[in-house]
Amino acid sequence: MPKTKVAVTLDSRLLREVDELVHQDRFPNRSQLVEAALVEKLARIRGTRLAIECAKLDRVEEVMLAEEGLSNDSEAWPEY
Repeated sequence: MPKTKVAVTLDSRLLREVDELVHQDRFPNRSQLVEAALVEKLARIRGTRLAIECAKLDRVEEVMLAEEGLSNDSEAWPEY
């Protein structure tokens, strides 16, 4: 995938931590560390959004809706 160069401004303490991780060979360079951190953060945000939306569901209502389709549909399902 093509990459685009961007400039970011970081707190000097944070940059020292980034550089230390690169120095320890945990990442090949700053860019790859920042990219990995962004990928991880965005995945967490997507997961959090799903959890938030799921939390809005009413469990009792969902069960009732699921069972509603099963209760009086004996004629709709063919016998095997």
